Amino acid sequence: MADGVVKRRGESGEQGRLARTGQWWKRALRSAGYERHTVLLIGKSTLAATIAWFISYHLLNAKSPAFAPFSAVLIMQVTVYQSLLQSLRYGGAVAVGVAVQAGLAFLAGPELLTFVLVALVALTIGRWPRLGAQGSQVTTAAFFAFSTYVSATSALEKITQLGQMILLVLIGCGVGILVNVTVVPPLRYRSAEHGIRALAHTLRDLVSDIYPALREHDVDDERTGQWRDRAARTEGLITQARTGLRTARESLPYNPRRLFHRHRGRTGFEGYGALLEALERVLYQVASLTRSLDQWAEEDGHHYEPFLERCADFLEVVSEMSQVLAALDEDKLSNQSAELCRLADHAQHCRRRVVEQAEQEGLPLADPVRPYGVLVIEATRLMEELQYTCDVLRRHAGR
Repeated sequence: MADGVVKRRGESGEQGRLARTGQWWKRALRSAGYERHTVLLIGKSTLAATIAWFISYHLLNAKSPAFAPFSAVLIMQVTVYQSLLQSLRYGGAVAVGVAVQAGLAFLAGPELLTFVLVALVALTIGRWPRLGAQGSQVTTAAFFAFSTYVSATSALEKITQLGQMILLVLIGCGVGILVNVTVVPPLRYRSAEHGIRALAHTLRDLVSDIYPALREHDVDDERTGQWRDRAARTEGLITQARTGLRTARESLPYNPRRLFHRHRGRTGFEGYGALLEALERVLYQVASLTRSLDQWAEEDGHHYEPFLERCADFLEVVSEMSQVLAALDEDKLSNQSAELCRLADHAQHCRRRVVEQAEQEGLPLADPVRPYGVLVIEATRLMEELQYTCDVLRRHAGR
């Protein structure tokens, strides 16, 4: 009986893994997301490595043919620009490493002290900031070159093998760049949209939880504490959005696919950059609002419910504006900017009602232990950022 249960559990776990694998491949085939990018990168890296191996082993009959496919895979970056940049750094690092080894070894011979000097100089040069992440390749190349130098039997063979090492690295880099440019070159302009969408989704979800509670007068310490924690966690999403924007910018230079997407990023992503900055400020204002609500210590039990309801009306429109940004699509920017500006006008009307309600009820706006004055100020600042966001999107849409 126990064996049967264990067997069924094992079969169930195996079926679950198979189902997840099938879903992963479905996502890779249906949408241009992480899964498809992973499949393309593996496929292109395999192709580049195979071509580099064929050239180095079958055509050149090199003694260390692995340098070429290793180099081809190493510089297969997410963007064409990064492939070019990293190949220059990697090729330079290898050339420097081989030169260091050759200079010291031919002067001092294949002695242990020579190896110490090679390691010392290569490790020092490898820390040069211009080499970036490829700095460690100076040391790697120097060590491999020293090994090749020691195993060679004549001076001519030593020179030939060291020169061939550099040649193989250049061949690998060239093959890697060629494959990355000609075989579905990565064009990641959508990364900018995805980052903004993620921030807008977070803003919408947070505000959509706040305004019903204000409208229903259900604001307690536990709930406001959760709002404050959620607002504080947006910093990570902001960092991811900035990374996505940077990747989108880098995907255009030297990429032949940009010729078929001339309307994409036509302003150099300045519009998305300004939109991201505006959305960051909106999130900061909402975070400030949640802190104010969390610090609220109402002493007399009077909540001035009509005022909180007006605040809820304003935040509801903010939620609707966030929904528009959460569906950001450059192909639909014209309609989306028009909708966002329409909602901005409505939000401005709701904000004025917040101020009028506060004045009508004579609320203690200057009392720091009550949130009324802070809510009026935050609503005004939030409206300014939302209006600026609308203006940025309208300019980017060419309206």
